Amino acid sequence: MYDFAIVGGGIVGLSTGMALYQRFPNAKVVVIEKEAVVADHQTGHNSGVIHSGIYYKPGSFKARFARQGSKSMTEFCRTHGIEHDICGKVIVATKPEELPLLDDLYSRGLQNELAIQRIGVDELKEIEPHVNGLGAIRVPQAGIVNYRQVSEKMADIIRGNGGEIKLKTKVEKIDEDFDDVIIDTNNGTIKAKMVINCAGLHSDRIAAAAGYKTDMKIVPFRGEYFKLKPEKCFLVNHLIYPVPNPKFPFLGVHFTRMISGEVDAGPNAVLSFKREGYKKTDFNAKDLTEVLSYKGFWKLASKFMKEGMEEYVRSFSKKQFTKSLQELIPEIQEDDLIPAPAGVRAQALQDDGNMVDDFHIIMGKRTIHVCNAPSPAATASIEIGKEVVNRIPEQTHLLEAVLKK
Repeated sequence: MYDFAIVGGGIVGLSTGMALYQRFPNAKVVVIEKEAVVADHQTGHNSGVIHSGIYYKPGSFKARFARQGSKSMTEFCRTHGIEHDICGKVIVATKPEELPLLDDLYSRGLQNELAIQRIGVDELKEIEPHVNGLGAIRVPQAGIVNYRQVSEKMADIIRGNGGEIKLKTKVEKIDEDFDDVIIDTNNGTIKAKMVINCAGLHSDRIAAAAGYKTDMKIVPFRGEYFKLKPEKCFLVNHLIYPVPNPKFPFLGVHFTRMISGEVDAGPNAVLSFKREGYKKTDFNAKDLTEVLSYKGFWKLASKFMKEGMEEYVRSFSKKQFTKSLQELIPEIQEDDLIPAPAGVRAQALQDDGNMVDDFHIIMGKRTIHVCNAPSPAATASIEIGKEVVNRIPEQTHLLEAVLKK
């Protein structure tokens, strides 16, 4: 019998495990992960950015947790000797019509209590001499890190506290009783006083397996990247982003200097035909049928038909992908780009076609479900873990059982 079982060995599940031990040092914790290693999906395919929180609605979980998370993630890396770089980023307006949007974003950043600067063309050229822009926002708090390394350290900390991480263990069924939760897996049955669902791309399915209707569905969007040839990496000094289209829920193609020194360019955002589909050819009939039979997806698709088609054109046309990048750095040529690994974003979508635009946590009787944790969840993971654990006292009989140890 475990006190807590966490479903999902990505960075959110692992950070939750750490937070449990900080609050309940004597608890018995198990992390259940279906893959052979931790952080194998969203976390392991992450762009590695430590986000500032500038984009998000003031007062939202995303805004608060990203702002706090950039600090706690940086401190975690310093404490444990994990290589990282608070290099900063620029958000660049390349067209006159983008300048009012840039001003709106600057105002939002100030509301989110960020120490940002609105800069002109000359200052932008000093920071990023190869960037084409009419103005920009400088965000000093943004940085880069390898989140797989962060996750591996978190796993070590959990094990060091006596916790277990069961790999190659897939949850098949969950029965929530009055006294405990019984989890049937491909490697036997696990019992726990409480289960915390941090299953990312499968979080809605785990919630359903526990008997909870979430009124949302995870829809996977693949983000496809190129990387610059080594001899062209000098074109990018920091992180370079366009002004996001406020009518479209993705940030647009941008340049990310990785902790390895490489520079990623992208991503686009296209529907993945498999929840863990990192290649164009990846396909899963169940995953795709669920999306195509979901009315919320068709409402979203009709709303963003033009933008969605442009994303697909970029997916199959390197020339068009290059043109998008040239808006920021005109010197970029098709031959400068090398295919790079893609990632998949687990985006919760509601029946009315609206994307769930904030982290979303559902409380059960003996379960907690983190049902929407896309970007900036890696940045915010330590704060999300704290939030999940802080909600446990609402279920006093569970809290008392653990504190009696």
